[in-house]
Amino acid sequence: MTTSPAAEIDAVYRAEFGRALATVARMVGDIALAEDAVHEAFADALRTWPERGTPANPGAWITTAARHRALDRLRRESARAGKEYDAVAAQAPIEETEVSPVPDDQLRMIFTCCHPALSRQSQVALTLRLVCGLRTAEIARAFLQPEHTVAQRLSRAKTKIRQAGIPLRVPQAHLLPERMPPVLACVYLVFTEGYFATSGPSAVRDELCDEAIRLGRLLCGLLPGEPEARALLALMLLQDSRRGQRRSAEGDLVPLEDQDRSAWDHAAIRAGLACLVSASADGGGPYLAQARIAAAHATAPSWSDTDWSAIVDSYDELLRYSASPAVRVNRAVAVGFSCGLDAGLAALDEVADEPRLAGTHLVPATRADLLRRAGRRREAADSYRAALEVAENEQVRRFLTRRLTEVEAAD
Repeated sequence: MTTSPAAEIDAVYRAEFGRALATVARMVGDIALAEDAVHEAFADALRTWPERGTPANPGAWITTAARHRALDRLRRESARAGKEYDAVAAQAPIEETEVSPVPDDQLRMIFTCCHPALSRQSQVALTLRLVCGLRTAEIARAFLQPEHTVAQRLSRAKTKIRQAGIPLRVPQAHLLPERMPPVLACVYLVFTEGYFATSGPSAVRDELCDEAIRLGRLLCGLLPGEPEARALLALMLLQDSRRGQRRSAEGDLVPLEDQDRSAWDHAAIRAGLACLVSASADGGGPYLAQARIAAAHATAPSWSDTDWSAIVDSYDELLRYSASPAVRVNRAVAVGFSCGLDAGLAALDEVADEPRLAGTHLVPATRADLLRRAGRRREAADSYRAALEVAENEQVRRFLTRRLTEVEAAD
């Protein structure tokens, strides 16, 4: 199948937007200017790539074009103090093939997004926008809020960064501990958006998974005495060990129980378990509880041999730190495998009316799977249809459609 130019550029946008933005923002010291410049660079790509062909290094092309756009804007704005332009213009010209983000550009961006002057919702929204490259409409779906509400929140947050002079940098060492909780949360947000994409043609965004793990390693280096940083890295490594088996050769989602465990990344599992052991020696926390769940899956020789009782215990521990309804849904699945499917359905019913889950496919898809396993195929089919009505990701929709076809055919 031939990919259209627009679809190809959209794929580059999803892969390169955050990196290009972080690099240009470091160069010009202005997030809003950098964001505008990157958007203009993608507009240039839409005009020129269909005729000239996609560059060998599309991310470098975008970053170079955005840098030039930003310089042009600084030249035009005569009211702006000259030092910004002079600082950027003093750098040697960057050729397309030479542009690559400085290793901690993304980390600077996350620390900026997580500045304590910003609200928690603004921190999360900015990270999704500026680091993950999600569009405003996609963030609105993730928040289950109107698009204009999210757009206003993003605009206010960026204005606050500019007016308050919040620097685009990793803070000094004595400020790191207080900033670490939201930064860890946002790094994991980058990973989860890569591992379970909110929308788009693929259920997995490899570039975000890789970037989150790289950032996790940087954070462990910045704060070697922070056990939750090591626990988060353990969690991401253990989950990521399965990434290559989450999709079939055709790109379809492959559930955990059907994956070839011999093809998992066992080096990543060993590294994750080492981080887990190290983090466990220094206390507990939400990432440690999640890492234990991931470790139970990573070390089980088969689906049937998974220690579901230990997983339920870890979910109970996690709920002491987080009242997330998604955690309760996942716990219901573990209860179903540990204590029986009826018990799992009962646990799911306890969270089914949670307002934060309204409009998502999580509850109906989970109920459908438990009902399918219990042999209640007609009820399962109804739940699969309900999940399909609200599922956004194309690969998730294909998976749910396959399951619906299976239960309908068996009825």
